[in-house]
Amino acid sequence: MTALDRATPAIPDDDPTRTLAVANPDDPATTYMSLAGGTYAMLITGKQTNGQYCLIDMRVPDGGGPPPHRHDFEEMFTVLEGEIDFTFRGEKHTVRAGSTVNIPANAPHNFRNTSGAPARMLCMCTPAGQDEYFLRVGDEVADKDARPPQLTDEDMAERRQRAADLAPAYRTEML
Repeated sequence: MTALDRATPAIPDDDPTRTLAVANPDDPATTYMSLAGGTYAMLITGKQTNGQYCLIDMRVPDGGGPPPHRHDFEEMFTVLEGEIDFTFRGEKHTVRAGSTVNIPANAPHNFRNTSGAPARMLCMCTPAGQDEYFLRVGDEVADKDARPPQLTDEDMAERRQRAADLAPAYRTEML
């Protein structure tokens, strides 16, 4: 059965309360978070998309990236600059600028920049929620070039614990 074979419901009326969103990582109103060794810019939030998706600009320094995890939503990454090693179900894939990776819901994965140079990618999650999670577990910084806060071992342990404690509420499991 194809999409054309199914009955097509009527398209709802336009919702004029929703507005156009133009995302620019250099906009001073952009929120930047220091997280997983990188700086993440919240470009399009779930609030702007009625919860449909979020878009995050990730600047990942050499050595940066999250620990292995999985979640029950789709996640797509487009590498804009540099290269990133993605580990998907235990198998490593090196992804270079210009390529896009789709991580299916529930699949164990993580990424790490081991290239020796900075990398940058866009991350889209659908439905939204990852943006809110990052806002709750990271540390806000002034802009994309801001240095991450100097965290003590105790601070880092607290951030890891907070991420683990909040993960289930954001449909994420740390592995």
